[in-house]
Amino acid sequence: MLLIRIRNTLLSQCGNWVRIGSRALCRPLSAAVVSDARKAETASLLAPQNIASFQQQLAVRGFQTSAVSRDIDTAAKFIGAGAATVGVAGSGAGIGTVFGSLIIGYARNPSLKQQLFSYAILGFALSEAMGLFCLMVAFLILFAM
Repeated sequence: MLLIRIRNTLLSQCGNWVRIGSRALCRPLSAAVVSDARKAETASLLAPQNIASFQQQLAVRGFQTSAVSRDIDTAAKFIGAGAATVGVAGSGAGIGTVFGSLIIGYARNPSLKQQLFSYAILGFALSEAMGLFCLMVAFLILFAM
């Protein structure tokens, strides 16, 4: 008896899907659920309700929205600070490249030692400044926003 009832329920549900059409079957399940939820919400808004329950729904929705937006803002802060911190690693790579080029240049032409060294110091300073700037931006994102 129970199996017959389950089979009849499943057949009726399949019939409903066939009646809805192939377009609904091609949509993702999330889109179908969202559209059904919107239809139900519209129907509930059109139905007469008392003012207190409507205000309570708005208060709950506002609380949930603020909590969700707060979580999104916090996640965005951490992602931005992490991306800015990657720039500090780029500074280290830049310093390594500058002094590697100094060694190669000195090996090729030792007579330009002083000029190569001054350019290497300039490259080191610029690379280090960019690293400190990235670190400053990371701290600004975390603590000033």
